[in-house]
This record gives sequence, structure tokens and C-alpha cells, in this order.
Amino acid sequence: MKVILTRDVPKLGQDGDIVNVADGYARNYLFPRRLAVLAHGAALKQHQARLAREKERGAQALEEAKRQAEKLNGAELEIIVKTSPNSTRLFGSVTEADVAEQIQQKFGITVDKRKIGLVDPIRTTGRYEIGVRLHPEVRAQFVLYVLTEEQRAEREKERQAAASGETANAETAAAN
Repeated sequence: MKVILTRDVPKLGQDGDIVNVADGYARNYLFPRRLAVLAHGAALKQHQARLAREKERGAQALEEAKRQAEKLNGAELEIIVKTSPNSTRLFGSVTEADVAEQIQQKFGITVDKRKIGLVDPIRTTGRYEIGVRLHPEVRAQFVLYVLTEEQRAEREKERQAAASGETANAETAAAN
């Protein structure tokens, strides 16, 4: 018997798949649990329309994920934390939820914390390469700096010194 799955069924198929199953399996297991419907004329037409809508939504979601990946790739994020004196060990840790919140604040991109690639929570200050799965086909990489207030101030001074050095180099090059 041909049926259209209405939900993912382990070892059988994904939501929306048309599969052949034994009559008894369909009548006694799939249909009572509303995991599938019989694949006949009206149900097949509905299935075709649903597939077309999902394909269009999928294309839009892919384009949106690509735009978001352009913003995130190579970006630098900072999270300011508290540590014990003379130590790089954090009070607590930086989790996927913290990273997702920081992405939301800086870029306005909502990312599910389960799609952020942290193996373990971050427990020390430093520089971390983080991967985010925005879509099954789109991934983004960015750098996360976990810093104390003092480290952030030092980093800001270095940036300003580098920026003033670049302007001085540009002025001498223009003078020559």
C-alpha cells in the first residue's frame, strides 16, 4: 500500500515521503497514530501543492541564510566576563546561549543555540573560532574573544594605535 508520511518515521522515511508499506502496518500502526495518510488522488494533489510551497520557502530560507553568513563570516565578537584575580579562568562559563545572544545584539540575527558549534562551554579567556550552522547547506565561521574588562581596554588601545599608525603611514606615503 502506498502512503504519504505526515511525520518522520524512523527506518521508514521523512515527513512528506511517499512509501510502500504492508497493509497491516499502515492500518494498525501508521494510520491510528496519524503518521501517514493513504496516497490517493486528493491526498496526492495536496502533497504536490505542499511540496511546491515547501520548496519555495526552502529557497527563501537558503537565500536568507546566505545573507546572514556574509555578515557573520570573519566577524569578531567580544564577550566581557569576570575572572578571579591573576587568572584566566571564568566565574561560570560562556555557553551557546550567550554566543547566540551576542550575535543577536551585534548583527540582529536570531540563531538557535543548538546550531552553534561549541564542543564544551568556554571556561577561560581567549580567542575562539566558532562555527554556526545557519541552514543545512550554509555554515558561517567567526572569531569570539572572551575578555575581561582590562583585556578589552588593552585590545582597544592596540586597535587605536594600529589605526593611528595606518593614518601616519598613509600621510608619509602621500607626502613622498
